[in-house]
Amino acid sequence: MNNDTPTPHGSSPSPTRSSGPRHPDAGLLSDATLDELAEKLAVATTIVGIGESARLSRETFVLRDRLFRKLVQHHGFRALAVQDSAGVAAGLDRYVRVGETSAESALEGAWRPWRTAEMVAALEWIRAFNQEHPNDPVRIFGVKPVQAQPEDYDAVLDHVRTSAPERLTELTRHLEPIRSAHRTDEHVQRARGTHPGRPFADHARDALALIRSLPEAAQDNGVLARLRLIVDFHEHSVAGRGSYAGDATVWADAIIDHQHRTGLRVVYWDGIAHTSAAAVTSGPAPHHGPQPSTGSLLRKRYGTQYVSVAIGFHHGDLSVFTVPEPAGDVIDAKLGAVDLPVHWLDLRRDAVRRQWDGPAKARVISGVYHPSRDAAEHLAVASLADAFDVLIHIRRVTPVRWLP
Repeated sequence: MNNDTPTPHGSSPSPTRSSGPRHPDAGLLSDATLDELAEKLAVATTIVGIGESARLSRETFVLRDRLFRKLVQHHGFRALAVQDSAGVAAGLDRYVRVGETSAESALEGAWRPWRTAEMVAALEWIRAFNQEHPNDPVRIFGVKPVQAQPEDYDAVLDHVRTSAPERLTELTRHLEPIRSAHRTDEHVQRARGTHPGRPFADHARDALALIRSLPEAAQDNGVLARLRLIVDFHEHSVAGRGSYAGDATVWADAIIDHQHRTGLRVVYWDGIAHTSAAAVTSGPAPHHGPQPSTGSLLRKRYGTQYVSVAIGFHHGDLSVFTVPEPAGDVIDAKLGAVDLPVHWLDLRRDAVRRQWDGPAKARVISGVYHPSRDAAEHLAVASLADAFDVLIHIRRVTPVRWLP
């Protein structure tokens, strides 16, 4: 191995590269290596942010889940923060604590990327752990405030159908197109050319104005509250904000508040643009410049007690598209110089930091990704080692298994 080739740590043992029958998780880090990595991450740590470069990859999800399990089993982490609303996460939390429904049912209102067989397996594992540890359970919470759900649109329409039927057609023209954002994000619809045209936030505000214009007898505070949630949902979406940065302050505050109130050690699951411990610049929108991430605010609050892990990959078929080998100037290409199914680097080690630190780009496979724009689909950071404490690189990935 020459001096230009990165030195891997915790590489998968050679049997994972055999051509014989493979375990479903073959090609990922071994249990012994994950134990080693989890132990390093857990030392003097309060929050571990584990970010994926793609939400469509089975391997990145499973590896993140297995690492989470190690942190729970052996290092006392007892809270999982996910990018979803407080209401949805409360349903997930009820399932893992009480188990009164199924994991699939608990995920019915969840953000689309969570609605996978892999997430079902993760929730079922947490549920089983909690059954064995009823006095020391794992809790789940969302980083977003309570958000509108499809049933809120139905309630508003039903109210007008009864109290002011002459306005129902007008209201329907505003609400029916925009409720589709709960299946496919508005900015993704624009990228795919399926968007109906008018900004969804404008439709939502017009629907609220319509309800407020109804005669006093037709007013209902509960319906108004639901419409305010609908307006808030669309105004704070990626399309509504005109930014991929997310509400970093709101999300970080939710994690900080939960950790402060409960005293629990937290694992935070999200994309690498959000878990990064330093500000990030979006490749598709470089004109916005560096934007604070949730992880950067957690680093500011917790210092080195917040640890950022980035899981990326080299290439693979994600079903909706095939991701090619990365361009030469992104970190994924350099990591791919190691011909192993998976390996990891601890950038907190002085020797590794000296070799790898500096301005860097990391590929991000978002909902609007297309292989023809691969070179632009990345985030940029001023310092790789400030943004990520540990890098995990998977050679080839396959798609997650979507729930119906």
